[in-house]
Order: sequence, then structure tokens, then C-alpha cells
Amino acid sequence: MLRLHSRTPETWAQRLLPHVEELLVEQAHLEKKAASAALTFVFRYPDHPGLHRALSAAAREELEHFERTLALLERRGLEARRLAPGPYAERLLAVVRPREPERMLDQMLCNSVIEARSCERMKLLAGALDGRDAELAGFWGDLWRSEARHHALWIGLALQVFDAAVVDERLEQILAHEAAVLERATGTPRLHD
Repeated sequence: MLRLHSRTPETWAQRLLPHVEELLVEQAHLEKKAASAALTFVFRYPDHPGLHRALSAAAREELEHFERTLALLERRGLEARRLAPGPYAERLLAVVRPREPERMLDQMLCNSVIEARSCERMKLLAGALDGRDAELAGFWGDLWRSEARHHALWIGLALQVFDAAVVDERLEQILAHEAAVLERATGTPRLHD
């Protein structure tokens, strides 16, 4: 399923349990960014209308997750606030080539890798919270399954536009780059650091 080149150790989730409130605030930001990424593709690539319906559905689902996160924050007496992002996305996206159509492919695959890493880490959080906080365990338990679908969606969309061998080769390169990005993690309590 997930073709990640590195694995997050289970101790990662244990280390972040004291920071779940901050992770929830980050989750709200991540859901907005994911919805924006899908809609950006709709606007940037109007000449690929075959992608638009799937991207629109993905954006709606990401916004539903955003609203669900906001409701969870409210129930816990927390506010969605500005949060300095971790360096993960910026470092990952440095691999995106500037010219089309390579840019389109790279962005699709980077989005897929972000979703895969989210899936892996949300599953770890759900497991670590099981028996400690049923609401949060269920929350991240539901979301990791969606992240897995979105990971596959971005790859599937890339395969609609690009040759499978090209997609596979570039995905392997981006996965290697992402593993290197994680080696430079700062230890900031973020889903993506």
C-alpha cells in the first residue's frame, strides 16, 4: 500500500502524546492545505478536465475533515490559531521541477507522499491513543484511512496523464528525497516535521 522509503518509529507517537492539542491545531491547517492543493490543480490545469471531478470530491472531503477538526477543537475548549509550520512540506516540495509537464507530475506525487506519511503517522497516533483517549483515537483512526485513499488518488491521477513507467520512476525518486527530508527533522511536535 504505502511505498514510503522510511518508517516512523512507534516511539514517535508516544513522544508526541503530550502535544495532542497542538497536533489538533496543526490538523486543521493540514486539512485546509490539502483542500487547497486539490483545488489548485483544478485551476492550474483546466486542460485536464478528466481530473476535476475527483479533485473536487477530494477537496470537499478535506474540508469536511477541517470542519470535523474544528468541532473537535471547540469541544475541547481549544482555538484554531496560527501555527508555525514545520519545515517538512517546504523541504519536500523543493524536489518539484519548475517546467511543465514535469511540475504537474512532481506536485501530484509530492501530494501523494504527503498523504502517505500522514496516513502512517495518524495510524501511529490512533494506536498510541487507544485506551487513553477514545475520541482522539477514533478521530485519527478515521482520518488515516482517508489519507490512504488520497495517497492512492494522487497516484491514480498521475497515471491518467503520464506513462506508468515515468510515474513509477519519479515516485521512487521523490520517496528517496522524502526519506532524506525526514532525516533532517527538527523534533518539533508536528505531524509533519
